[in-house]
Parts: sequence; structure tokens; C-alpha cells
Amino acid sequence: MKLLVASDLHGSAPSCEAVLNAFAREQADVLVLLGDLLYHGPRNPLPEGYDPKRCYERLNAFSGRVLCVRGNCDAAIDAAVLDFPLSAESLLFQLGGRTVFATHGDLWNEEHPPRLLPGDILLTGHFHISACTEHPSFVYMNPGSPALPKDEGHRGYLLLTEEEAVWKELSGTVYRRYRLG
Repeated sequence: MKLLVASDLHGSAPSCEAVLNAFAREQADVLVLLGDLLYHGPRNPLPEGYDPKRCYERLNAFSGRVLCVRGNCDAAIDAAVLDFPLSAESLLFQLGGRTVFATHGDLWNEEHPPRLLPGDILLTGHFHISACTEHPSFVYMNPGSPALPKDEGHRGYLLLTEEEAVWKELSGTVYRRYRLG
């Protein structure tokens, strides 16, 4: 199983389109979205190509292959226009014998983690900074933000399989790898 993980699109149509192009190019099975999809939020600048309507129209075309959690900037109206659920604060799923706890990051995060077993994955967005940190009881991963990155300009996503996690720029260039094993 190959997951493409993205977060914090914040209504940027070019970033949304680039993530969906990467999803097709990478031949991923599932698109995992970690919230803050359509609205830019009161503390963020307007991202390039801000067009929430275009974003939800494009995302809805992939609705049967999307897992999504709600972010702190997502509202009831966002859930009303999307063809996939946007109400869960977190999702739990298995990947290669590990539990993945996927959440936006405003409630559960690296500094305030849920209970996990060694080797399990805490997957968040929210901070707009790509990350991979090993902790004694979990591995923390964040794909960063393709729309409003705060780390070295990385505009990208995370590919997650049973064997590894790979952070890529929207162009497909790899800038970090983490071996799961």
C-alpha cells in the first residue's frame, strides 16, 4: 500500500493541483489529507492561486480514494462541499503492522502525543514544517505544506509505505528518507 500524505493546502489551487498530479504520478493507492484544505485562516497570508472552489472541485474527483481529518481552519461549510468526510479529528489505521495515528496537529502533536507503541507513527500537519523524529514510543512525521511552507521552502508531500517514508518536493525531487523497519 502506498499513501500520499499532504496537509495545509489552505485553498491554493496550484498547490492542490500539484498534489493531485503527484498522486497520479506516484501511483499512490490512497490520498491522506491532514486538514486545512480550503480556507487560508486568519493568521496566514493568502496563498498563491487562492481558489477554494477550484480546490474542492478537484479534490472531489478523487473522493473514493481520500482519507481526511479536519484541521483547525476547516469549517462546516468546507465539509458540506466536499464529497468525502471532513469531520474526524483523527484517524487510526494499520500500515505494515504499525498503527498510524493521523491528525491535523493542533490537538495531538509531537509535544502532546496520543498513546502509541514503539514504532507506531504519529502523522500530523498544522505546523507547515516537514519533519521526521524518532521518539521512544513513536515516530513523528509531518509532510509540511505545499501551499505555505515554513521550512527551507519545501513545498511538498510525503509518500508512506510499509518500508519507508519519503518526503518529496512537488516536482518529485526527494529531500528526505526514513526507513521503517
